[in-house]
Amino acid sequence: MRKLLIPAVVVVLALLLMSMFVIPEGERGIVIRFGKVLKENESSVAQIYNPGLHFKLPLFDRVKTLDARIQTMDGRADRFVTAEKKDVIIDSYVKWRIQDFGRYYLATGGGNALTAEALLERKVTDVLRSEIGAREIKQIVSGPRNDDVLPASSDADVVTTEAAKEALEVDGQRDQIMADVLTDTRKSAAKDLGVYVVDFRMKKINLPDEISESIYRRMRAERESVARKHRSQGREKAEVIRAQAELEVSTILAEADKTARVTRGEADAKAAKIYAKAYNEDPEFFTFLRSLQAYEKSFNDKNDVLVLDPSSDFFKYMKDPKGATAK
Repeated sequence: MRKLLIPAVVVVLALLLMSMFVIPEGERGIVIRFGKVLKENESSVAQIYNPGLHFKLPLFDRVKTLDARIQTMDGRADRFVTAEKKDVIIDSYVKWRIQDFGRYYLATGGGNALTAEALLERKVTDVLRSEIGAREIKQIVSGPRNDDVLPASSDADVVTTEAAKEALEVDGQRDQIMADVLTDTRKSAAKDLGVYVVDFRMKKINLPDEISESIYRRMRAERESVARKHRSQGREKAEVIRAQAELEVSTILAEADKTARVTRGEADAKAAKIYAKAYNEDPEFFTFLRSLQAYEKSFNDKNDVLVLDPSSDFFKYMKDPKGATAK
């Protein structure tokens, strides 16, 4: 009897251990019985085992643990065609988690995360391709227009190029595209995969190298055109400023010359008046003074040569200081 008791205890302990299973934190468990997912109370919803210790039928039940945390699917960059038949390369990512564990297990061939992400990526790509194909590049790369950033005054010189004006007038739909892709993918993924899509974002929007080069050339041409325009306007303003400066200089010089002439005329008139007065008071002394001034100016330079008649009145004060008439 004792020989049978020990094997029985061992079998019971083995069955007990085989019937126990532990679900780790952050995961959920489902039980597979005879190849089918165990349901809750004969409903279509799989029975979910939360983290902790649980029991199952040994030998008949198999436990599958699935990650219940939010996961990130960082998809590869893919090429899409816009409404104007231009290619763009978009890099995106998806945040997702398991919502219906039973459906997820069946749809992914036994809860394979790689299979789930491959199927989810295909759904996201299809919806995104449809959204991109209905819009132009300028709508895809721009966010919603914010009228608060526009200039409050109509004469404010804020927008200087046609491209910038056009950019402000574009109602960007990048956020709307992400919202539409999230909504459509969430419905499809929940229905087909049992997955809840938490978020979808476009990380990067690039253009193919050949298109980027043509855009850079166009941008460079636009910048050069704007530069030429600014240079032309600068030269025009410089000519206006230079002409105004020359006009002011001419005006100032004319006023100065006019003032000088008036002053010189008044001085000459006053000097003539003084000379006339001096002549009237003492004609002989006046004549003598003027003759001395004439001598000073005539013999100021040693190289000066005068050819005059010695008996002329010019030399009368040299011959006679009293000014007698030369003979």
